[in-house]
Amino acid sequence: MPPDKICKTVHQYNKEPISGEDMQKLLDIAEDFRKVKNYVYVRFGGVGSLSKIYPGYTVQNEMTASGYRETLGMPAVYFYLAVFDALGDIKSQWTRTKSKIVKLINKNEGFTEEEKHYLRFLLKINNAFEAVLNHKPVELAAKLSRQYQELAGQVDTDQMHSYLCRQVRKYHVKLHTDTADVFSIAERAYRYADHGIYISIKEKRKRVYVPLTDNNQYKCQLRIKLYPQENRIEIKVPVNVTVRSHTDYQNQVGAAVGFYTMLTTDEGHRYGEELGRYQLEYSEWIRKQTGSYNRNRGSNPGRKKYHAKKQRLEEQLHSYINQELNQFLKEEKPQTVYIVKLPKPQAGGANKKINHSLAQWQRGYIRKRLVQKCKEQSVEVVEVLGKDISNECSKCGARGKKTEGMFTCPVCGYQEEEKTNTARNVKKRGQGDGVIYK
Repeated sequence: MPPDKICKTVHQYNKEPISGEDMQKLLDIAEDFRKVKNYVYVRFGGVGSLSKIYPGYTVQNEMTASGYRETLGMPAVYFYLAVFDALGDIKSQWTRTKSKIVKLINKNEGFTEEEKHYLRFLLKINNAFEAVLNHKPVELAAKLSRQYQELAGQVDTDQMHSYLCRQVRKYHVKLHTDTADVFSIAERAYRYADHGIYISIKEKRKRVYVPLTDNNQYKCQLRIKLYPQENRIEIKVPVNVTVRSHTDYQNQVGAAVGFYTMLTTDEGHRYGEELGRYQLEYSEWIRKQTGSYNRNRGSNPGRKKYHAKKQRLEEQLHSYINQELNQFLKEEKPQTVYIVKLPKPQAGGANKKINHSLAQWQRGYIRKRLVQKCKEQSVEVVEVLGKDISNECSKCGARGKKTEGMFTCPVCGYQEEEKTNTARNVKKRGQGDGVIYK
């Protein structure tokens, strides 16, 4: 992708309800898509196939030779998209497994630094990782081989390999999907015309026509989401948009993300002050509906009204978030935005009502939309380590006290609104020599 372009997802929708017959033809494709993905998960998701999934052409060749496509009667244009979709999921799952094991290694006080270094080396080098899990000799290129031999000479390799295999068996998840209402579609399997889109189906030279609410036409891989109960579809389209540059965006802005007020800057400016009200209304409704549904599950299984109102509330909340983020960029004119890494809500606890509200906190959506909008406007986003950042005085660095939303420093006497003090610390830490994430 050119450096002056970024990818964003746009959506298209059907203009008229899709007939039951046409919807079934699309569902047949989605069902075959699901079957192929599960086949790939089972056949190539284990340790024995680690050498095949990078870059994935071996898997493609073996799937071609398997004859599974002919068994399903599935068009090749869908079959190979399903194969590589599943391969992407498998690679992501291995990445999550490795990340989990690295965290465990770092926390393990029983390991020496040399043992930790050796294990991290194995996790980083795919060939070494695959060899250990399959109980084969570790064979690497000359430079890596010398490094491996040096590290291996400092540890008990049998013990380290045994530990690594145990952790993989314990934490690696075998993938499976029951979702049969979504599939990917390549450019040669669809055609825009007549204010809609023609989608290829399993019958040769046959297509399903779906009228659309807009006349936009794209030439890329699409993602089709089916809603058979509502006789509608949603098309997700990745498009490259031009990055805008602003000569007047020169400010360095520290921002604190909150539950009640979305963003507070280091200058004390607030954006999204109604966010708390929207989120509490949303989370309280979800909590009540969940309790009511669980109590009456046997006699009232319908969820159509629930999902419709849930979607309306989410759209209202997301619309407000995007509106306030646009206002933030317009007024602050930042060259760089410093934010703290967003915390995870605590599970359980004495006050389940509060914890349920935090679980519905749109912190991930806020961050995702902030990063996306900043990219579109050529604004850099820097994440800083947030340990104790809200407890420090932004003037002298001493530990202070927080009371009813105000921060007070007992050393220098500095007093400021809590979120403003936090935003100042975020900016200082981001501009300083501390550890930052970009």
